[in-house]
Amino acid sequence: MKEMKMGVIESRFADMIWQNEPIATSELIRLCAEEFNWKRTTTYTVLKRLSERGIFQNNHGTVTSLISRNEFYSLQTEKFVEETFQGSLPAFLAAFTARKELTAEEVAELRRFIDSYQEG
Repeated sequence: MKEMKMGVIESRFADMIWQNEPIATSELIRLCAEEFNWKRTTTYTVLKRLSERGIFQNNHGTVTSLISRNEFYSLQTEKFVEETFQGSLPAFLAAFTARKELTAEEVAELRRFIDSYQEG
């Protein structure tokens, strides 16, 4: 699979597409001019870059995603946990919660998730 990293601006651009897809390139150009003050060529350049990474496609002036926002960020999270914590989700959670206390709602949500995973 191709490199699927995105910078901050690319992420905002991608979110714009995911929120509005399918979106005509003319509409995407208009939105990018408003949001980022980009020229048409900048929009096409960033779209081409993300299309080459296998995230989006431009088919006859209509832009759609090849993977969903959720899939993209799931892949990024998996890669981060694998590279940083040798794939250990408990090690990741221990590091994450070392400086951020979980709320009672977050703990309950994690318990529900674990319980549903065990049942499945």
